[in-house]
Amino acid sequence: MTVVGNDAGLLDAADPLAHLRERFHPTPGGTVHLNGGSLGRLPAATAALVDDVVREQWGDGLAEARTLWFDLCERMGDRVAEVALGAGPGEVVVGDCTSVNLYKLAAAALDAAPERRTIITDDDNFPTDQYVLAGVAAERGGALRRLHADPDQGLDLDLLREALDDSVALVSLSLVSCRSGALLDVAEVQRIAHAAGALVLWDLSHAAGAVPVDLAANGADLAVGSTYKHLFAGPGAPAFLYVRRDLHSVLSQPIHGWYGHREQLAMRGDYDPDPTIRRFLTGSPPVLSLMATGAGLDVIAEAGLPALRAKSIALTGYLQELLEPTELRLASPADPARRGAHVTYEHPRAAELVPLLARNGVFVDHSVPNRLRLTPAPLSTRFTDVAEAAGRIREVLGGSSS
Repeated sequence: MTVVGNDAGLLDAADPLAHLRERFHPTPGGTVHLNGGSLGRLPAATAALVDDVVREQWGDGLAEARTLWFDLCERMGDRVAEVALGAGPGEVVVGDCTSVNLYKLAAAALDAAPERRTIITDDDNFPTDQYVLAGVAAERGGALRRLHADPDQGLDLDLLREALDDSVALVSLSLVSCRSGALLDVAEVQRIAHAAGALVLWDLSHAAGAVPVDLAANGADLAVGSTYKHLFAGPGAPAFLYVRRDLHSVLSQPIHGWYGHREQLAMRGDYDPDPTIRRFLTGSPPVLSLMATGAGLDVIAEAGLPALRAKSIALTGYLQELLEPTELRLASPADPARRGAHVTYEHPRAAELVPLLARNGVFVDHSVPNRLRLTPAPLSTRFTDVAEAAGRIREVLGGSSS
C-alpha cells in the first residue's frame, strides 16, 4: 500500500485489513491508541476463550483438565512459529518470561562453546537484555562486549564485523530497536556471526507479529520474544523461545525442571533432558494467559504478515508526513521500511507531553530520556485515527510552547 496525499478517508476505504478492526475490543470513545508497542489491544475473542478455559476446562474438568495442558507450550509454540516467526513445527515453545528465556538460551550457547567466553550486544539494546547477558557472561568468567549503536539509526554492522573474534560465543541483538524502531537484517547478521564461529540470539519482542521474520529462511539460530505486544496475548503473557532444530541436541539449558524432562510424569530423581524443543522448558506454564495467545494469532493469520506489514509501513509513513514540520525531531530511520511498527520522535519535554497528549485522547509511549514512541498497530488503527492523532499532537505542541 502506497500513501498518496492526505485523504485519510480514501486510504481507509482502500484498506484490505479495515474489517479486522472490529476483531478488537473497542477503545473508549474519542481516544487514539498509539502505544501498541507496550501492550497490544485486546482481541474481542479473548474473553470468551479464557472464560471457556476457566469454566469448562478448569471448572468442570477439575484436576483432570491438566491432561489438556501438558503439551500446551508446544502447541502454542507451533502456532506462533507458523503465524509469526517463519519457523518449523517443534522449534518454538511458549512459557516463562522473555528475560528467563534469554538467560536460558544465552547460557546454553556459552556452555556449548567453553573455549569462547564473550557475548556481544549493543548499548541501545533493551536494558534487561543487557543485564541478563552481563550476568550470564560473568557467571562463566567471561565478558559482555557492548557495541555503540546510533540511537536513531541502529547498529552499524561494520562495527559488528570488526568486533568479532575467536573469543565470541554469542551475538545477541534486538531485531527491532525498542527505542528507535531501527530494523536489522537477520540474514546478514547471521552470516557475519557464523563466519566468526558465533551463534546469534535474537530478541523479537518488537518484531514478532509486526514484521515478517522468516527465521528458517534466514538461518537464524536462537530467538526469544514477548507475546503481549504485537501478538496481543495480554499483560503478563508468557514469552516464546526458538531454537533451530539441529541445535536441540547441542544445547542444554541451565534451569532444569519437570517440563523439560524426557519422562515428565515418571517422577524420576535424575534429570534427563527431553531430546526435542521441550528440553528448553522448565516448570508449569501460566495456562490462562497462554491460552489467550490464540485469539491474537488468529487475527494475524487472517490478515497475513505481508499485508499487515504493508499497512504498518503506510501508517507510520502517513504519520511521519502529517507531523512535518513540527518541533518534534524524527529519531527513527526516515524510511518506514527500515524500521518496525513504531516511529520515534525526540522532544526536550517528552515526559511532559505524554500526559498532556493522554488528556487530549492520544496515548503514546515515553522512551527515556526525551523521546516519544508512536505505534499505530495496523490491525486496529485507521488512517483517520492517525490523522486525528496528528492533529491533536500539533494542538498540544502549540499549547505547550506558549
